[in-house]
Amino acid sequence: MSPRLRGRHRRADLPAMLVALDEAVEALEGRADPEALRRARSLSERAGERLRLSGEHTVVALAGSTGSGKSSLFNALSGSDLSPVGVRRPTTAKAFASVWGTEGAAPLVQWLGVPRRQTTWRHGAEDQPDTSAGGGGAPPAVDDELEGLVLLDLPDHDSTVTEHQLEVDRLVELVDLLVWVVDPQKYADQVLHERYLRRLSGHSAVTVVVLNQVDTVNPFAAAECAEDLRRLLDEDGLRRSPVLTTSARTGAGLDGLRALLVDAVSRRRARNDRLVADVERVVEVLNPAVALGEPDGVASAERARLVEALASAAGVPVIGRAVEKSWRLRAAGSLGWPPTRWVRRLRPDPLRRLHLRSGERREVRDMVRSSVPKPTPVQRAQVDTALRKVCDAGAVGLPDPWQRSVRSAADGRAGDVRDALDRAVVGTDLGVDRVPLWWRLAGALQWLLVAAALVGAGWLLLLAFGSYLRLPDPPTPDVRGVPVPTALLVGGVVVGLVVAFVGRLVAHAGAAARRRRAESRLRSSIEKVATTLMLAPVDEELARHKRARDALDRARTG
Repeated sequence: MSPRLRGRHRRADLPAMLVALDEAVEALEGRADPEALRRARSLSERAGERLRLSGEHTVVALAGSTGSGKSSLFNALSGSDLSPVGVRRPTTAKAFASVWGTEGAAPLVQWLGVPRRQTTWRHGAEDQPDTSAGGGGAPPAVDDELEGLVLLDLPDHDSTVTEHQLEVDRLVELVDLLVWVVDPQKYADQVLHERYLRRLSGHSAVTVVVLNQVDTVNPFAAAECAEDLRRLLDEDGLRRSPVLTTSARTGAGLDGLRALLVDAVSRRRARNDRLVADVERVVEVLNPAVALGEPDGVASAERARLVEALASAAGVPVIGRAVEKSWRLRAAGSLGWPPTRWVRRLRPDPLRRLHLRSGERREVRDMVRSSVPKPTPVQRAQVDTALRKVCDAGAVGLPDPWQRSVRSAADGRAGDVRDALDRAVVGTDLGVDRVPLWWRLAGALQWLLVAAALVGAGWLLLLAFGSYLRLPDPPTPDVRGVPVPTALLVGGVVVGLVVAFVGRLVAHAGAAARRRRAESRLRSSIEKVATTLMLAPVDEELARHKRARDALDRARTG
């Protein structure tokens, strides 16, 4: 039974994986190894180009070292002497190609970078190689079983010419199926295993190793070499890659290799398997850039602590005290005993001094800055500490680049915080603009009492003046034995002072409530600033990490 490639990716949705990879690269920009991101972008671009090219053709490359006999195998499989055979590769640094089936293959061969003069087309006389350029003479017979095969003979990977090595490295990344040709003398070559085979550990489904030139050793030695090669490939991570033994000179094993190629071409899965393996390899490289799980995010306690620190830096306690004093001062102006209200004018309004004067229209307040004292070094340190705790809590468990990006996101608009806090303070309705109705009623009562006291005082003055002129005393009404003028005077003054005292007590309690309400409104405004300038960027960064992690998961599973 001939060996077959055992693909793992028949159900993988390659287009979806590539879309997810692009999303992951975009989310990881600046937060992962730049070289890994470059490789991912290059793979995405290369895979997109390969998918746009012929899906009916399978690109198979014969790769190996100098003298391994891969050119002889290439000629034997293609039925021509297109690729020169020798101990040292001739002058060209490009691959040779033999193509079965021309329809749609030309753009693919051009994309591979194989020169026209080094390409044999198995169908179509118009595309036969130029015999004058050593292209191989008359076209060979068509092999329908290999219809859709593009077979490449790569330069020697161990060539002393650097250009040859670069061409091998380039094409190894492009082809769908890799056939590594080794010989009994150099199958354990360290360069081959470390530079190529171990890097293809995730590509078992699209990697074949051929032990060629077995005719140069006895059968027992050939079997031992094949067994040892199997062991080395297992160590390289290529446990699923088949090992074949061949001899291009005697033809031994060629039928098995050809059957494997026929199977790969007929299944048309090599392209998909190769690209899926490439995506999985890149994803594995990018995986350390994200955490195993998602962080819990910023807890409410850290958010509240940050808002409290910003409130302190914005002068909320100072403004709260000013609101309380201003309310008391305004209450004294409305509820105090009218003859002594002028004293209030000697005391400035604390809110006016902070440029937060009540009664001004919102449009006017929004155009000015407050005079709240700037934050002290201690307050700034408290804000920094609270912000650092927010970042630490949000980025716990994330890789270092993400922790730095979270901190950078939180600090990104730090220069705008001071102005934003000031605008929030100035634009907040402190709840002191409206005068309570009971103040107006109490004030009206006070003036009625003053009027009563003045009437009583005037009445008594008229009585005193009449007595001074020895005029007969007019009848004076009384209430329970108290003359009305006296009652009006004394009652107006005493009741007015009592109303002022009670009003002051009630106003002081109201001032404390107004302070709490004003501070609560200020904290709500400051919380919006904290959310917009500090917390939202942190949340966005954490959401970006989640997008990157989810995209990598989708790119891995398809």
